[in-house]
Amino acid sequence: MLCELVSYFDGTGPFRLLQIWLVVTSAALVFIMFSSGLVFYWLYWPSNVTYEKWRCKSNPAYPSVEKVRDEIVQMLKGLCCSTIFPSLSIYLSATGSTSPSLTQGFCGWWDFSLGYHLFSLFVVWIGSDFYEFAYHRLGHVSFPFWKHHKHHHVFYNPSPFAVIADEWIDQFVRSLPVLLIPVLMPVNLDLLFVTYAVCFYFYGVYLHSGHELDCLSAHNKYINTSFQHYCHHAKSLMNKPYHCGFFIKLWDNLFSCVYPEDKCFCAECSRSKGERSFEAYEKVHVPDYSLLFEAKTWLGKSV
Repeated sequence: MLCELVSYFDGTGPFRLLQIWLVVTSAALVFIMFSSGLVFYWLYWPSNVTYEKWRCKSNPAYPSVEKVRDEIVQMLKGLCCSTIFPSLSIYLSATGSTSPSLTQGFCGWWDFSLGYHLFSLFVVWIGSDFYEFAYHRLGHVSFPFWKHHKHHHVFYNPSPFAVIADEWIDQFVRSLPVLLIPVLMPVNLDLLFVTYAVCFYFYGVYLHSGHELDCLSAHNKYINTSFQHYCHHAKSLMNKPYHCGFFIKLWDNLFSCVYPEDKCFCAECSRSKGERSFEAYEKVHVPDYSLLFEAKTWLGKSV
């Protein structure tokens, strides 16, 4: 599907690459605004906030309108950079203007067996998960990287719009595997892009949702939950790389990036301490996020 898309574009070289980037960026904008916006509306919109949802919220407070606005602005900056390497990957795989040895990305499902597609899916998933952890951790143990990554941590109480609310260099590097993987191994581009769009971005929406699931305890041994990522936003600083992992907890355990268990402040522990009573919920202020639809909010005026 992705390779066929290129056939509709006129021109060659940089002009065709620019067209691909514009289409990929536009499609990504629709996807992230729909997925992040839908979850934000479900969990944060004042008319949808309930006691049952709030009792599962990692941070009992709700982010201000200004913070959510800044998340969206930073998200749009990150988006423009995160689509450069994916666009280049499509261009190199589909145009035939480069030697076959440069990229092994392909379209269509019949050149390889189902077993190979499943194998490549696993390699993409586990390899990308470790790459994300390693680069994320680097942003907390190396000051040159922290200078860029710290801008993501101004969102200490993140909403679903914070998934790619990074400085441009962070998203530039994080999207690099979409270009490198087809160079290193044959991979179906549709499979590669769906894995990143659904598994990584949509799971990222859950991680940044600020709400925990009753069916997936933060204390489980294998899978990172939204609490681990909230803890990362709230507690990680330079030389404090708590919970830098994405999907699995293996990497954080191997590199000692786990927040002390006896200091856990997840919603489950808060409920066990009696801190999520209905009386406490009635005192919570939920901002009027409809102000995000007003021009004064985006002009930087007081909200």
